[in-house]
Amino acid sequence: MKDLFSSGSQLYQQARPSYPPEVIQEILNHVPARGFAWDCGAGSGQFTQLLAPYFDHIVATDISAQQLQHAPYFDNVSYQVQASEKTTFPALGFDLITVAQAIHWFDFDAFYREVSRTLKPDGVLAVIGYGLIQVENQAVNALVQRLYCEQLNGYWDAERRFIDEEYQTIPFPFEEIQVPAFKMQYQWTAAQLLKYLSTWSAVKHYCEKNPSQDHPLVALAEVLTEAHEDLILEFPIFLRVGKLKQVKKRRFMKK
Repeated sequence: MKDLFSSGSQLYQQARPSYPPEVIQEILNHVPARGFAWDCGAGSGQFTQLLAPYFDHIVATDISAQQLQHAPYFDNVSYQVQASEKTTFPALGFDLITVAQAIHWFDFDAFYREVSRTLKPDGVLAVIGYGLIQVENQAVNALVQRLYCEQLNGYWDAERRFIDEEYQTIPFPFEEIQVPAFKMQYQWTAAQLLKYLSTWSAVKHYCEKNPSQDHPLVALAEVLTEAHEDLILEFPIFLRVGKLKQVKKRRFMKK
């Protein structure tokens, strides 16, 4: 898994959007027990904190110690620096395993082996993500789309395509449960929008490779200074929920 977010961990914690309660409730509808949950690639705990009220114990892991340092404290949550593809957890321990806006960075095969090893037979895996922001203000939205598709073209990591493809092309070797569509809707200030966009990995890559060029958010910032009202915006949410496939036992007939 790539560590792209250790730098700027505090900004990431402040600027990234949070999922609506309806998403959590949909996931919980399919979880038979609420003893032990594992939140993988937890970052600064955006999704972990939403799970905290519902489980006896939660372990949240990430490869970035800096990210985890900014996660909120809960009595029932343990934050640990571990790669999601190889952990020290005992087998068959989790009622729920979640990955929020992170699975596209994982080694799928290695991670799914770890899921199969640590998930209870009736446990649930939930993979959550969100797509490209859409702004109601058409002028601002056009600049955001141009930033994403043109100015930052070539600076996105290859794994970003899984977001563009709405997580439909990631391998998912589980018995999938059909779930409804969701979206996040917000009313943000111009400053909030700029903070969020500055957490994009491609923005970081652009600045690193073009230190003498203007920051890629300059043009958008100039337009936003003229916006006197908060911006209405939304993100599409991707949610895939599944259970371990039950291996049919062979029946041997006595001769």
